[in-house]
Amino acid sequence: MVDIGESIKRRRLKLGLTQEELAARTELSKGFISQLERNLTSPSIATLMDILEALGTEISDFFAQSSDEKVTFTPDDMSVKTDDELLSAICWLVPNAQKNALEPILVTLSAGGSTYPDDPHEGEEFGYVLSGSVTLVLGLRRFKLKKGDSFCFKPTEEHYLINNSQREARVIWVATPPSF
Repeated sequence: MVDIGESIKRRRLKLGLTQEELAARTELSKGFISQLERNLTSPSIATLMDILEALGTEISDFFAQSSDEKVTFTPDDMSVKTDDELLSAICWLVPNAQKNALEPILVTLSAGGSTYPDDPHEGEEFGYVLSGSVTLVLGLRRFKLKKGDSFCFKPTEEHYLINNSQREARVIWVATPPSF
């Protein structure tokens, strides 16, 4: 069920409007807006329509349950792709991340493993080494990273990870826009 007062307040604040400004746009009193946001009163349908118009939203969008959007994920939601040739596995931590602005993955590299070289692209890349050690290759440069180290770069050259150690390495890697 939609909390009308809270939803109006959230939309008003998102637009950077004060209660006075919303009241002026709707020809209502600031007191009425305040009571409405605290659910001490309910608007008529006509008043609600005026408020939603002032907030730049449609009634269907206002009452759409935003809670339908999944925000937490368990291992059952995740998918893994193993590459026996590269001795690596990629676990997509957020399903359907292609629709998001970023894409977090968990990279597991066996001893001697690597990720597939990624060509230059728009966006940014971030990673955090959870365990083991890896070498980040950026074009002709190489950076050695161990557990607890992180990296962040604009992917303007070919880039990938190599595990030159004898132990498995695990890295959280986040790309924007999604490219994995």
